[in-house]
Amino acid sequence: MRSFIAAFKMLLFFVWSIIIVPPQILIMVFHKGQHAYHLPYIWHKGVCLIFRLKVKVEGQPERKRQTMYVSNHLSYLDIPVIGTVLKASFVAKKDVAKWPVFGFLSKMQQTAFIDRSRSAIAKEANALDNMVARGKSLIIFPEGTSTDGRSVLPFKSSLFSLALQDGKNLMMQPFTIKMDLVDGSPPETQALKDLYSWLRDMDTELHTHLWLFAKSKGAVISLHFHDTLETLDFQDRKTLAKVCENKVSQELNVKSALAA
Repeated sequence: MRSFIAAFKMLLFFVWSIIIVPPQILIMVFHKGQHAYHLPYIWHKGVCLIFRLKVKVEGQPERKRQTMYVSNHLSYLDIPVIGTVLKASFVAKKDVAKWPVFGFLSKMQQTAFIDRSRSAIAKEANALDNMVARGKSLIIFPEGTSTDGRSVLPFKSSLFSLALQDGKNLMMQPFTIKMDLVDGSPPETQALKDLYSWLRDMDTELHTHLWLFAKSKGAVISLHFHDTLETLDFQDRKTLAKVCENKVSQELNVKSALAA
């Protein structure tokens, strides 16, 4: 029975994507400003409905000013979860652009695909700087990879320099992603954690992982938005990155302690 339900979810996912993508391509031919995020926002809402991803928002997301949002990262499923709340461009590793289906769909969100190697960071920072100059808000995952949600990896500080350049008026808002329920239960076992989280070094391929998740009862994911930070109050990117890391990590630890 679960396999039948999963197959139906996958069919709905592809049909929903086919409905949304052509008009979004047309919109982006003529306009890549804030209005170009409206259809992806609707698409994310539909994806969460199809795969039974319930999103709980805690705190107040900054929507009135250009913002760089930073958070921990658990899975490719974070993208539709966050996309139901924020209308902004994700920053992802370059190899994501090559993922089947998801890579193409990411381009519809105006995702910035970057090479995180030291030799390429200056070029990539310049490309992102151009996006910031055009008024776009960005969503970054400074850990540089995904985790199973037990803890937060040290934030890489290189991209934080975008918010500290002269003339920039970017707000910085850290937020914490946490699994509340997976397949109807608190994710206390590794198997349940892995049902939602997807690490790059997993043996499970992305399409297989999505199929397994589709067979489940879905997940309840909370996004806790912390107070915004005035980047003008910071002198260097490493300090700013550490402050954001601490806020994200502390909230994850608090929730884990309450669940224990």
